Amino acid sequence: MFYLFLGFYFTGCGVTKRSLPPSAGEERAEPSSPERPVAASVREIRSVNDITNQLFGAHEEWEGTPYVLGGNGINGIDCSALTQVVFRDFFGKDLPRHTRDQLQAGSGIRRNFIRPGDLIFFRTARNVLHVGIAMEDGDFLHASTSAGVMISNLAERYWASRYLGARRIL
Repeated sequence: MFYLFLGFYFTGCGVTKRSLPPSAGEERAEPSSPERPVAASVREIRSVNDITNQLFGAHEEWEGTPYVLGGNGINGIDCSALTQVVFRDFFGKDLPRHTRDQLQAGSGIRRNFIRPGDLIFFRTARNVLHVGIAMEDGDFLHASTSAGVMISNLAERYWASRYLGARRIL
């Protein structure tokens, strides 16, 4: 158990190299809202409202999914897999699988200029990174180790003190 804890502590959310199994055979839960048209999920996103609406749809579909390090499905997911799946399924964009690689994607932006759809990164421990997707008013969608997929806010003391940076992909 101690070695499992150390492995988690030093690898962080989605940092260790794992291959992503094919998504064709992956079991998915039915979304609680009506099925969104494929054209809408992969179309060119043109406005902040479109991005925000897609992110609320992602939250509704994934809310409460437990955090599982290395997980990438509805039965358990880690933070970098969540961002990868949301960008693929809701925006038609490919992201690297691991948090450290996602930290190199897109272009860097200042905290004051974060907008919906931007990746937000945190350093939660010495060698542990965490990633979420900006929504509106400081909210961000992420896979929390304590509560699974949820929405948190950058102004919360925990997240504000661990903020590392943001990247624009969309």
